[in-house]
Amino acid sequence: MVNKEIEDYMDEHSSAEDELLHKLYRETQIKTYYPRMVSGKQQGLFLEMISRMIKPKNILEIGTFTGYSGIQMAKGLQEGGKLVTIDINEELETFANKYFQLSGLADKIDFRIGNALEIIPQIDMKFDLVFIDADKEQYIDYYELALQKLNQGAFILADNVLWSGKVLHPDKKTSKSNKADKETKGIVAFNKHIKEDSRVEKVIIPLRDGITIIRKK
Repeated sequence: MVNKEIEDYMDEHSSAEDELLHKLYRETQIKTYYPRMVSGKQQGLFLEMISRMIKPKNILEIGTFTGYSGIQMAKGLQEGGKLVTIDINEELETFANKYFQLSGLADKIDFRIGNALEIIPQIDMKFDLVFIDADKEQYIDYYELALQKLNQGAFILADNVLWSGKVLHPDKKTSKSNKADKETKGIVAFNKHIKEDSRVEKVIIPLRDGITIIRKK
């Protein structure tokens, strides 16, 4: 959502990217079908900073991908804390696990493969921080399940809430179909849902593709 010059300036004036995470990022670009899904430096540093500020006992991540965001957030866990991260794509399991091991944080990370909508209700744990970055059409469902597992005063971060600006024109037809983009509609519905939810406080940060910070009252 910002131009390349601004992104470069932000990079130059932020902390350096961890060498291992840079390697993870590069390998993601080379070996995955949708490499833009990886968090990258700026978002990764943001997630790490939030985690270190909150000092969560437990974190829930919905959408692991190749593990970049999970590693960053796990750095802020309390002693004995745990990050539970869920992804439906079993083909990425070996990739992510390799970097979890290399990061030295594997003992703090509980990586589960499967449908988050089925896995979350089975988790007997409360969370201080939740990061949602998975199927956009299911965002409201993920959110409602996560909210049930969230401690009072704890936080949910929802990624891609500006969706490359498509949220401004959600009914615009795509070039490939007569139907409007279902993922865009999912994000628009989620944003409206959060706006109208009196159980939480919320603010959208225009970092990368937009992140909503949500606090449970």
